[in-house]
Amino acid sequence: MIRKRGPWKILDDVEYATLEWVRWFNHLRLLASIGNVSPAEYEQIYYDEYYWSCKAACLKLTGLRNFRGVSFGQAHL
Repeated sequence: MIRKRGPWKILDDVEYATLEWVRWFNHLRLLASIGNVSPAEYEQIYYDEYYWSCKAACLKLTGLRNFRGVSFGQAHL
């Protein structure tokens, strides 16, 4: 990256080029090993699935406690 796009005139030019590369590396490149999506997109999918699985578990636990006649706020884990 540095050698290909140089010579650089000031340090800011190097910093901007580095930031462009980091953006590409994290948000734009596609990885075949994770389904041809970018690392940022894969991370978002992971956390979305984690959130919904936790939400489903909480709803299941809440429903079970309400079924037993104990409200969620009164029960102790």
